[in-house]
Amino acid sequence: MSNYAPAPVGPTAATTGHSILQVGPVNPDVQAALATEFGALRLPEAPEQHEAFLDEYAAGIRVAVCSGRFGVGTELMGRLPELRAVVNFGVGYDTTDMAQARERGIQVSNTPDVLTDCVADTALALYLDVLRRISAADRYVRRGDWTAKGNYPLAVRASGKRVGILGLGRIGRAIAHRLEAFGCEIHYHNRRPVDGVPYGYRSSAGELAAAVDVLIVAAAGGPGSAGLVDARVLENLGPEGYLVNIARGTVIDEDALVAALAQGRLGGAGLDVFAHEPQVPAALLELENVVLLPHLGSGTVETRQDMARLTLENLRSFLRDGALATPV
Repeated sequence: MSNYAPAPVGPTAATTGHSILQVGPVNPDVQAALATEFGALRLPEAPEQHEAFLDEYAAGIRVAVCSGRFGVGTELMGRLPELRAVVNFGVGYDTTDMAQARERGIQVSNTPDVLTDCVADTALALYLDVLRRISAADRYVRRGDWTAKGNYPLAVRASGKRVGILGLGRIGRAIAHRLEAFGCEIHYHNRRPVDGVPYGYRSSAGELAAAVDVLIVAAAGGPGSAGLVDARVLENLGPEGYLVNIARGTVIDEDALVAALAQGRLGGAGLDVFAHEPQVPAALLELENVVLLPHLGSGTVETRQDMARLTLENLRSFLRDGALATPV
């Protein structure tokens, strides 16, 4: 008798239930479908229960459904000998062992395009907030400082800035498009130049930072980009430069960023992501020139509905045809 009962069995569970594994929390609509439509298994939350659960079920699992925060890492993937697909809710998939997936022929999907606009909007909101000090000015009013201390100090103009975009993929291009309306001069760095764009290409993150007033990080996460924005990049950006990150916290050397901000060697930062979420470095909480968001880049009702729909479309497509709708 198993100690780990699967989720309630739905009409198709006889053929799909124990071959599907939910890893970590997922979107409520996706979770409801996994339970009622597919009768999927769910990996226990308590790590000490994983071993017994996998001993019982691992051999039959063919598909794992996860989020960008809780992927299928090296150890878990190694315990699933029949795994054929990882269906990911989110555009980022750096928490999944992609090297092992490629080696074993495991397909991986994500949810591109449907979240591009909302993430780009978040980047623009952070850009405007950190330069014009919107959140800080709001706090100034709420504290009664406008009455007690007079007018709020001057901020920095957001229009016409030289902006560097680190990672000119779908989201990076959407950010650039929005900034064009502000009369900004756009530069970018990618692994290779992008054909057909009118923006200036820079050969490294450091060179990009030295050429701009604001650096917006939109690069994919994962081992290949870890620490890409390091102390030297931040030094090149300088005490009058600003940093916005809507990518992954690991892309930035967080210790170097905290030090640069605390010591006045960087003008300010707008951050939606952090290296050890949901933990945020305590030093950042005290700084008025830093805007902090709880990783809500795609966090709108409409976008999360679209992401859930596409996640389930990938799952159904794989179960039907053995192919994912939006493979990585």
